[in-house]
Amino acid sequence: MRALRWDGIRLTLARDLPEPEPAADEALVRVHLAGICRTDLEITRGYLGFRGTPGHEWVGRVVAAGDSDLVGARVVGEINFSCGVCATCRAGLGRHCPTRRVLGIAGADGAFAELTVLPARNLHRVPDSVPDRAAVFVEPLAAACEVLEQVPVGPGLRAVVLGDGKLGLLVAQALAGAGADVVLVGHHEKKLPLAQRLGIATGAGVPGADLVVDATGSPGGLAAALALVRPRGTIVLKTTVAGEHRLDLAPAVINEVTVVGSRCGPFAPALAALASGRTSVAPLIDAVYPLDDAVGAFARAAEPGVLKILIEAGG
Repeated sequence: MRALRWDGIRLTLARDLPEPEPAADEALVRVHLAGICRTDLEITRGYLGFRGTPGHEWVGRVVAAGDSDLVGARVVGEINFSCGVCATCRAGLGRHCPTRRVLGIAGADGAFAELTVLPARNLHRVPDSVPDRAAVFVEPLAAACEVLEQVPVGPGLRAVVLGDGKLGLLVAQALAGAGADVVLVGHHEKKLPLAQRLGIATGAGVPGADLVVDATGSPGGLAAALALVRPRGTIVLKTTVAGEHRLDLAPAVINEVTVVGSRCGPFAPALAALASGRTSVAPLIDAVYPLDDAVGAFARAAEPGVLKILIEAGG
């Protein structure tokens, strides 16, 4: 099969890899579409030292599984492969299993390929009303919805989202949908009008916000968030970068700020938001590339101001 490979130095398209074979508790999925996100770009800059096939945002169809009811189903899948038996997993925190593998990010080949393998328990069926070009956003939208799971959000909450990229636009929509008064802060001429068309206010951000979400993808995001959050307010960190953060944390102590790390999220609310139309993702797609030009797709995704680039695997 064909798959995009990262060897630590360069991306290449392999054309003759053996097809993966699922274990009894796994499913083999033919990938339809996969999306390039900031984490994928950071992998090519050394993030987590990953080697193999990247890609963790995808939609596809099950072609083989121990559970015959899954075969033929159009699905998306959670990216953390937990052991299911350790104390962390038993506490319902499988996403934080100390021995977990992560699809296309740590220890498990991902979805920039014709076929990929996941634990069957990680899969979620996609409603017929949600097309592939929306379903491919379930994983990042779930990450945006995770903020609602971690922080109380409702009418009257003053929220600032830093970063007008793909994740920032999804987080802003999730917060606004929960009733918060949201301002998106960014600097791309193309993206800010898009946010406004989605009903999200844009601006410079005024100090005194109850909640600030850092989705900048920059090591400087946390410092910017500390300058905007009110005393005893909350900062949610969504940024993952290969570089190191270096900043003065005294304002966090003096102002008694709560800092929350935020990563993956629940798929069910994300699927529901797409099925109901509460979240709009079509305007976030800049281009769709064939798998044969996946290297070019990465180059395009790395250009400043580009939104979502999708790779069509041919499923």
